[in-house]
Amino acid sequence: MINKLQEIQQRFEEISDELANPDVVTNQEKYRKLTKEHKDLTPIVEKSKEYLQLVKRISEDVEILNSSDEELKELVSEEIEDLRVREERLQEELKVMLIPKDPNDDKNAIVEIRAGTGGDEAAIFAGDLYRMYVKYAERKNWKVEELSGSMIGIGGFKEVIFSLSGHNVYGTMKFESGVHRVQRVPLTETSGRIHTSAATVAVLPEAEDVDVEIDPGDLRIDTYRASGAGGQHVNKVESAIRITHLPSGLVVTCQDEKSQHKNKAKALKILRSRLLALKQAEHEAEIAAQRRSMVSTGDRSAKIKTYNFPQGRVTDHRINLTLYKLEDVMQGDLDELIEAVKIAHNMNQLQSSSHHS
Repeated sequence: MINKLQEIQQRFEEISDELANPDVVTNQEKYRKLTKEHKDLTPIVEKSKEYLQLVKRISEDVEILNSSDEELKELVSEEIEDLRVREERLQEELKVMLIPKDPNDDKNAIVEIRAGTGGDEAAIFAGDLYRMYVKYAERKNWKVEELSGSMIGIGGFKEVIFSLSGHNVYGTMKFESGVHRVQRVPLTETSGRIHTSAATVAVLPEAEDVDVEIDPGDLRIDTYRASGAGGQHVNKVESAIRITHLPSGLVVTCQDEKSQHKNKAKALKILRSRLLALKQAEHEAEIAAQRRSMVSTGDRSAKIKTYNFPQGRVTDHRINLTLYKLEDVMQGDLDELIEAVKIAHNMNQLQSSSHHS
């Protein structure tokens, strides 16, 4: 571990030197990458300095303990206990900090919510999840943009797709992918029976142009007239867009905007992110074959949470965590749930990396 920390320290000094170089400052792209890396490494470097000083003090104390100076030995033997406890704590903190970061964590995210089994009630729940994430985004000062949605009746959605932009969005949201199950008495139910229905959430890192090369020749783009609820045509011009990516068979439609140009831009944004997610899923499948991780971003068919309204509880099945604060959660108070899953994921990674190393 000490070698690893010294490597990081060295890299940090190299970056600091480079950032002082006028040639680098004028190269915008390189400068941006280096400042980001510098910022990412700073907390580790500070923590490792503290750790290395501690290790040095412990080794000095050990030398004294092996000497013949009785008076000093007595002083040191009391001190060394505390130092060792601190050393252990710092080691644990550093281990977590050294887990390789997912390069997508800093990206913005595109979130797709679809009503699953349970008819209207599932669509209403999909709408509730959408509002929950929008409120969470507001707490985080993220920007929300709805990209595409098909609403039904009373505040429900068959599906809704939106983008979230801000700091570390994908890294925060990625473990929300999966099946969310709801248990409650539907508004439409007169006899008061509890129904179970579900919605699926998929969180994709928003692809930048460099992440996914799309060959225009691989796209078939159709235009059609947007239709509203109940099938009547909303507008007389063909502003709705359907893009088919021939190699993968992915189809994206967008008809929210009045202009064909805007719909096309939104549809391409969704397509790009879905292609990146496909690429990522293949990569995750390879990793998952090596180790089964309970908390993954790859499996969208896994049931991850249950929201039980009569009991006011929400349960994350992956980490067996139950919180009795469902109302707060639905109002966007998600930090506790999200943090707990992240910690479990980090621990999982620590175990698998210590098995490999």
